[in-house]
Amino acid sequence: MIRFHEACGKTGKTVAARLLPDTDLIEGIEAVCEKNNIQHAYVSCFGSFKRTGYMYLVPKPEAKVKAGYGDVFQCEGPIEFLNGTGVVCQNGGTYDTHFHAVMCRDNGEVFGGHIVRGTTPVLTTVDLVILEIEGVQMLRTNDEETALTQFLPIKGQE
Repeated sequence: MIRFHEACGKTGKTVAARLLPDTDLIEGIEAVCEKNNIQHAYVSCFGSFKRTGYMYLVPKPEAKVKAGYGDVFQCEGPIEFLNGTGVVCQNGGTYDTHFHAVMCRDNGEVFGGHIVRGTTPVLTTVDLVILEIEGVQMLRTNDEETALTQFLPIKGQE
């Protein structure tokens, strides 16, 4: 069985940016989007962090799908930010960016997960490219099937 939600749009503006030291990753991405009047976007980036807060899926027998995000892990830096991707969405008219990162500790150990807003300040730089998505509303909403907040793309205004 194959099931999915989809909405076809097109790319709009492309914004290349650098987040400067001490800027929170998620808040910085959203500030660049706001300055450039972008509501929905795809983001790709890399750089370094002073520290990070992240989560990943763990078994949760009480959850509807028997899994969910666990506790927020805090990792002190310096952290090499190898790669990150995310979607800049809306939830109730405000930004709700869903972002995952692959990172490396100073001993070479690679780790990653879902980045938590307000926990991940830039150390030296985060170099990023934001691709605006037009004609699609990219939402983060509660999904009844999973009982989790999920990505919901729907056809938007042209």
